[in-house]
This record gives sequence, C-alpha cells and structure tokens, in this order.
Amino acid sequence: MDDDEWHRQRDWQEWEDEGENELEAVLSVLKEPGEPVQEPRGRRDRLPEMQEYGPGLSRKRRSPAERLRPRLDALRELIGLSRTRLDGATLAEAGRVLDAADERYQLSGEHTVVAVAGATGSGKSSLFNALVGADRSDVGARRPTTAEPVACVWSGGWPGAEALLDRLGVSARRRYAPAPGAPALPGLVLLDLPDHDSAVVGHRDQVDRMLELVDAVIWVVDPEKYADAVLHERYLRPLAGHAEVTFVVLNQVDRLPGDAAVQVVDDLRRLLDEDGLALGEHGEPGAAVLALSAATGEGVGELRETLRQFVAERGAADRRLAADVDAAAGRLWPAYVADGRYGLTEPAREEFEDWLAEAVGAGAMGSAAERDWLRHAERACGTPWLRLRLRRRAGARGRGGRPGGGTSPGRTGASRLWHRDACTEVDAGGEEPCATVGGWVPVDGRATARPLVEQAVRTVAGEASEGLPGPWAQAVREAATRGAEGLPEALDRAAAVSEGALRAGPQVRPRWWSVAGVVQGLLALSQVTGVLWLLAVAVGAAEAGEWLSALLVAGIGTAGGPALSWACGVAGRAPARRYGQEAERRLRTAAAVCGRAAVLEPVAAELLRYREVREQYAVAAGL
Repeated sequence: MDDDEWHRQRDWQEWEDEGENELEAVLSVLKEPGEPVQEPRGRRDRLPEMQEYGPGLSRKRRSPAERLRPRLDALRELIGLSRTRLDGATLAEAGRVLDAADERYQLSGEHTVVAVAGATGSGKSSLFNALVGADRSDVGARRPTTAEPVACVWSGGWPGAEALLDRLGVSARRRYAPAPGAPALPGLVLLDLPDHDSAVVGHRDQVDRMLELVDAVIWVVDPEKYADAVLHERYLRPLAGHAEVTFVVLNQVDRLPGDAAVQVVDDLRRLLDEDGLALGEHGEPGAAVLALSAATGEGVGELRETLRQFVAERGAADRRLAADVDAAAGRLWPAYVADGRYGLTEPAREEFEDWLAEAVGAGAMGSAAERDWLRHAERACGTPWLRLRLRRRAGARGRGGRPGGGTSPGRTGASRLWHRDACTEVDAGGEEPCATVGGWVPVDGRATARPLVEQAVRTVAGEASEGLPGPWAQAVREAATRGAEGLPEALDRAAAVSEGALRAGPQVRPRWWSVAGVVQGLLALSQVTGVLWLLAVAVGAAEAGEWLSALLVAGIGTAGGPALSWACGVAGRAPARRYGQEAERRLRTAAAVCGRAAVLEPVAAELLRYREVREQYAVAAGL
C-alpha cells in the first residue's frame, strides 16, 4: 500500500470514528429513559452509500460555513420559540451572536481579520511591524504606546476590507498597506490593538469590543508576564472554546539564556491547558503556541507561514462564529436540557383521572345507580300491594315538599348535586334512611370537589414538570393552572348530564321484569281468589269441604308473591352491579374528557413546545 492510499484509509477511519462519537452525543442529550429514539439520518445512515465507492474516494468534507449555517438557523428558531418562556437577559448573548454572524456574512468572505493583542510591554506592536515589514505601529517607551487600533491590508484587498474596517471602527488614517517587498499574505487584515491592561479605561473597552468582532487573535506575551492573572482569567479562560482561532506567541525569547525559552514555553502550555484552551499538537485543531523574537526576527517567519496557511483556508470567520455559537449554547444549556426523564407518564394520567372521578363522585354514583336499578326491579317484580304502597308514599312526600318527592336524580342550582350515598338521615317514620323516591337527596358537591380538583392538578403538573429546566417547568405548571380555572364547573356539568341519564331508570328493561310482573299479578289474583273462596266457605256460600282448596289457592298467592320478589332480587344483583359499573364508567369517562381538554392537553402542548426547542437546541449546539 502506497503512502497516499494509507492516508486515505486513515482519513476514512477517523471520519467514521468522529461520526460515531457525534451520534452518541446527540442520543445522550435527546434520549429519554424508557423512550425509543429514532436516530437522525447522519453519518451512520450514509455509510453504505459511501462504502459503495470505497474509502479511496472519501466523502467531500463540508466547509465550516456549511456546518455553521444550520446551527445559526436553529439558534434563530430557538430564540423565536423561547421569547415567551425565557427572559431577554438569558437570550441576549445568543441574539448578539446572531447579529454578529449576519453582519459578518454581509461583508467580505475573502478576508480574514486577525488582531494582535497583548499587555503593555509585551512587544505586540513590534511584532505587528515585523509582520508588516515596516514601522506602521508606534513603538516606544511611553506606555500605553498604542492608543488606537492600527490596520494593515495585504495585496489588493482594499475594496472588500474597507467595510470590515468600518465595522471594526478603525480610523481611515490608521489603515496601511504592507511595506514593498514584504512577504505576501493575501486576504489578511492585521490589526494592532491597544494594550488590554492599559490604564486608560477607554482602551480596554475598545479591546473588548474589537475582540468580539475579529476572526482570530494573536496573543503576545513576554517572559515576565506570560502568567499574568488578568490575561488568563479575563481573556484566555473565557475564550477557551475559541482555540482554533487563537495564536499564543511568546515574544522576546532573545532575552532568555540557554534552554530557558523551552522551559517558559512548556510552562506557558501548562497554563493554557489549565485555562481549558486546546492546543494544536500533532495536527489536531487547537491554539498554536509559538516562541519568537520580534526584535531579532527569530521565529517570525514561522508565524508568518502559519498565518499564510490559516488565511488561505478562508474558514477563520466561520470557525470564530462557530465558537461563539458554542459559547452561547453552553450558557443556554441549563435553560434547555432536562435533568433526566420528563413528561406525562401513563400512571400519572391514570392518577389524575382517578382524582377527577373521586371529585365528581363517580364511585358514589355507580353505587347509587346499582341500588336504583334494584329499586326499579323491586317495583317491576314486586307484588301489586308493594307497588301501591310505594306510590302512595311518594305522593305523600311530594305533597309535603320533600326534595326527592316524585323526582329522580337531578340538579338544583349551579352547585347542588344529587348523591344517594350522601343520605345519612333516618326518615321521621323510621322506616328507611333518606326514603325519597329513588333514594336520592341533594348535597353540595362543590365544596368537596374543588380541593380534590386542585390536588389533582397540582399532582399532574408536578409530575409533568419534574426534571424540566426552570422556565419550562414553570410554563407547564402555569398551563395546568390556567386550564384548571374552569374545570370544577365543567365537571359539575358532566356530573349533571350523567345524573340526568339515570333519572328515568334503566333505558333497557329486562324482559323477565315483565314476566315477573305478570306472574305477580296472577299470584295476587290467586291470593284474592283464595281469600274470597275462604269467605264463601265461612258464610256457607260454598261447600264446607272446599276450604282446603281455597286455603291452598290463598296460600300460593300470599307466599308466592314475596318469594318471587326475593328470587328476582337475587337474580338482579349481577345485572344491577353491571349497571352501576357502567354508570360509574360513563361519569369517569366524562370527567377524564374534561380533565384532558382543560389540563392535560395544554400541558402536553407545553411539553411538545419544549421538545421542539430542545431539538433546535441540539442542532444549534452542534450535538
């Protein structure tokens, strides 16, 4: 295998490994415990297509701009979806990055703006002049030397560079071209910034503003102040994610004896590593660390060649913006990434519906419906004398103004529900507890229903918002609270409809009720016939020997009626239970429908909105 083929094979394997790591990162963020995840179409899905051509024809790598544009679009969509959920301060940095990206893409893409920054006395202006090939920036003992930024534009780049320099605020009189005969660095716009540790506050503010706008930075340090806390804590550490557009240059190495320069560079690398700044070693992307002397020219040629290759790639602006997006996404992480599992589980939904069913008294209505069915069966299958007695009692109570007189379950007023199980009083006659027709009495259900509804809403909102970032958890709780405002009234209406359906008793009456009623009529007729026959025997209107037959007929009629009623009651227990369960199920279903419309659907909408922004965040963060 020749060298070219070996390199192609190695690039192919590195690309596959990179794709696997990127895919695992996406899944680790987006996957929820217990939730199946559909992997996005990415490198793994494209591998068969790529392998068709073999590793020798490796895929064309996307440019930094092609990788960055989808992230910027996702970040813009993310901000739009989050404005009503997050405060402006949280989204301000992301908005600034988008504005900076829009401005930069409207300007020249053929130029790379590199700033030379450093502390007082580090020799950054001397290095600037060494790269330019002429004394364009003031160098002297007076501190601070550089009071305003100085720019140098290489080889015919003025037309496109003018707008960039206007954006940076570089004065027209401080814009230069390199010295004749200076090495060509086409596309480079080099800036010499004021000292970042200047005693003049305006100079520091100017440095901070321009560092946010340039494409890359050359940090110049000297052997005495390379470990300066201001440099590391204020600049290098916060910009650790910008390693690919950062150069760290140890200047004035001519002042170091022997191998002291190597030791200082090693210590500088250690400090940069502690700052979290990735170092570009062994071909890996990261910050370049060089040692040179602007005064003697030692190492300046190496820096110039590094800059030439860097500028020739035309990707510095995109890498800088990508690093800005990374930083903005990192600050937004707590606002978008859930801590573990979130959402509505099936047990939580069932518990919510159980609370609502209890609030409307579904169980009580089922029990009352069961007893009501048995009561109707008793009337249908009872003796004529029992039916006559019940009818007279109902009429008496109706004339006396009792609440249930002659009516079935119903409503009086907005908050008056009728529940059979609420009856605890004993009727004045002492015969039957709450002996109204149908066994129903009015009770005020709202006083007990509202606390149950509130508890149900709090519980389901807490379950749905658990693990969510603060703003989204609050949005879920607010959605549940808003939906719950009219929920008790909706439940009252649902209960009224269900109760109204029970007023007339079972809509489909069993046929055996009619058969039992006919038999009861025959038995009553037998009883009357037997009694009259016995009277006839007693007064001599009938033969004396017929008294036994008359007694038998009367006995069958008298004992058969209650016996048949008892048998019908035993036979009706199972159908009555099913009837009560069906009534309870209907009311539970009605309550669940109200709860879903008022609470669960708004909560689900908020969770869906969060899922959407979370997916946009994953794209914006480059995960």
